Amino acid sequence: MKKDPSLDAGKKLKRKKYEKELRKLQAELCKLQDWVKHQGLRVIVVFEGRDGAGKGGTIRAITERVSPRVFRLVALPAPSDREKSQMYMQRYMAHFPAAGEVVIFDRSWYNRAGVEYIMGFCTEDQHRRFLKLCPEIEQYIVDGGIILIKFWLEVSDKEQKRRFEARISDPVRQWKLSPMDLPSRSKWYEYSRARDLMLKATDSKHAPWRILRSDDKKRARLNCIAHLLERIPYKKVPRQKIELPKRSNKGAYDDQATLKGRKFVPEKY
Repeated sequence: MKKDPSLDAGKKLKRKKYEKELRKLQAELCKLQDWVKHQGLRVIVVFEGRDGAGKGGTIRAITERVSPRVFRLVALPAPSDREKSQMYMQRYMAHFPAAGEVVIFDRSWYNRAGVEYIMGFCTEDQHRRFLKLCPEIEQYIVDGGIILIKFWLEVSDKEQKRRFEARISDPVRQWKLSPMDLPSRSKWYEYSRARDLMLKATDSKHAPWRILRSDDKKRARLNCIAHLLERIPYKKVPRQKIELPKRSNKGAYDDQATLKGRKFVPEKY
């Protein structure tokens, strides 16, 4: 696909252009969805990154036009006491894809390499053990026939600060501020070092990381979807021509009159 000069990095991407490109990529995602179902593929897409890096918006751009039965989002809360007593990977494996599914993890087992390690929710030994065993577990996943794709969204210090300040002042964004967000600002370099340790240990040939710069949210979303489409070879699945059937008048009656007297939602708009 020939690159459009208006998409060159450094230039401000206009909303109209962004929406046009996004629409094209989402149409390709629909073709990919058909192929995943047709071939019975199993795909896992992991999204990790600093708080405020834009994971949620990027995931929404991917899932906006596809079926939630095929593209399934998994965003797990903090583990329960029962889950804490299980094997660490157990609660994540419960959500792994069956044939014809793409499972998107909005944060994943890599919590152990980041927030759990930095905030003291796991021990040093548990952290070391995770980094040692994770590549072996991911080899097992890939050998089992699952396509594993891992994205790390990299946001700058300046942009993260701007986004957090916007969340604090905007009532429709305040819900995005988790108890972990504000402490993560003061621990910037701890997170950087944890990221570096994670990449060194788990950026493997069989399950490589792809780092996505996300200061520019629009470009990040387009780049992410374009790369995702490149990572999963697909073809257009032939479809039968669809014709809308005519409405039958058998048993016809005034089906609006029977609603008279029912309680309707007030039409304020």
